[in-house]
Amino acid sequence: MIMRMILALVTGLAATTSMVEARADSLADERDINTGLFIIAVADKIRNKCDEISPRYFKALGYLRSLQTEARNRGYSDDEIDRYINDDAERDKMEARRNAYIRDSGANPSDAASLCLLGRQEIARDSQIGQLLRAR
Repeated sequence: MIMRMILALVTGLAATTSMVEARADSLADERDINTGLFIIAVADKIRNKCDEISPRYFKALGYLRSLQTEARNRGYSDDEIDRYINDDAERDKMEARRNAYIRDSGANPSDAASLCLLGRQEIARDSQIGQLLRAR
């Protein structure tokens, strides 16, 4: 789901390329961009499994746009961004990383109740993940 949202953003926004920061060899090496995608992936998992928590769509959309803009500023083309976010291996890595975080936080990626608890904890801590969620 999150990768589809990113794809929609990538194809829907006009390209702006300015070489502000040094570019890594690939988007997979862009630690801060991948951290942002990870934050969105965890929040997306929580909001999809927990009926008690809803997403802050506009905040998440703005965050996604900022990640996309940052990638463009580093010299990545829309085609490169598309290829990266649609790469099955990269998607699997992100899912594994997301699920490991969820488990390390004491929740189960397939258990709605534990994801709701994790979501409420993230919201209460005002973490980056929690900022993308809202308790109903």
